[in-house]
Amino acid sequence: MNSAEWFKQILGQTSPFPFLLEVDRAEGIYIFDKKGKSYMDMISGVAVSNLGHGHPKIKEALHQQIEKHLHVMVYGEFIQDTQMNFAKQLSSILPKSLNAVYPVNSGTEANEAAIKLAKRVTGRTEIVSFRGSYHGSTHGSLSISGNEIKKQAYRPLLPDIRFLQFNCIEQLEQISSKTAGVIIETIQGDAGVRIPDFEFITKLRAKCNEVGCLLIFDEIQCGMGRTGKIFAFEHFNIIPDVLTLGKALGGGLPIGALVANEKHLKQFTFNPMLGHITTFGGHPLICASAGAFLEVLSSEIDFDEVERLGKLLQDKINTSKEILESRRIGLMFAFDMLSAERVEKVVNKCMEKGLISFWFLSHPYSFRLSPPLNITEEEIQKAANIILEAITETAE
Repeated sequence: MNSAEWFKQILGQTSPFPFLLEVDRAEGIYIFDKKGKSYMDMISGVAVSNLGHGHPKIKEALHQQIEKHLHVMVYGEFIQDTQMNFAKQLSSILPKSLNAVYPVNSGTEANEAAIKLAKRVTGRTEIVSFRGSYHGSTHGSLSISGNEIKKQAYRPLLPDIRFLQFNCIEQLEQISSKTAGVIIETIQGDAGVRIPDFEFITKLRAKCNEVGCLLIFDEIQCGMGRTGKIFAFEHFNIIPDVLTLGKALGGGLPIGALVANEKHLKQFTFNPMLGHITTFGGHPLICASAGAFLEVLSSEIDFDEVERLGKLLQDKINTSKEILESRRIGLMFAFDMLSAERVEKVVNKCMEKGLISFWFLSHPYSFRLSPPLNITEEEIQKAANIILEAITETAE
């Protein structure tokens, strides 16, 4: 039995059609297979490897922590240096009102905790979300996600969830004194990089203030520099009550974080005690990696260059007449084509030619790109040429 057959048999599968790339190693923007072929990773593991693969400062932080200790106690009982450093690093680049961090194991766990926190702080039960949203696959985060095809097999889900149209100001009136929290991706990722209007986000903030509910920004995919600013909400000059993070935050290792005001986050410590708990949240090795990632992100990434290279890549790919529309913010891209079948052919041809692109769960008519933030102009040019060649070579 070959590796692909073993893979399909002994590991739980998410799709009947996995890529089946046999990974040997990864370095910088490249992943290498067992035969030595290189692939440009132009999705960064779906917005995870925002500094590419194997950044030396992250590797050094991991090596240092491995020599000290791994897991020593469930989260919240012992004082550990890497947890403290991670929280201080994150707090230092956030607004003062977001001054307390609860580390968990993944983005979806952060969203689960955010739902609980909104209910705990307000004493209400209704959660408002938006159509097209994706917040995770656990029961709670699936309940607040907008893709009905992915949800229908798992009903009943959480009650008291209301969905509004993304970017529709008129529907904001449905947020009321019954609403505990409103959760929104600051930039909708899985829906195909949907960027809200400034007026919409501003009025959403005002409406939450008016009714006294918590505004939760899910920046699991769009945060950590992906949009050309460290946090996507910086584009809109407003601050959420709760911020959820994940994906890139761990520097390539699994992490999530719930960020809120200290007063709100302390609600988890009483009535009942242990109102939110995690065994491996804040794992010292993961926090070491996350702390190193945050240090590099905040001190070494040139966000003007991120924007310049993002526009360069978008403009080059847009020269293909088969690109019907593109949406971009920073280095987060969606390119619309005529059909899902057309996108699949292009993505597969890119893989053949040594470049990894991908598609969206909820918008199959687009292919996605999310390259590392420290990509070079030479790599941008090379990637654009490969993608344009793949579009041309698969044209009917």
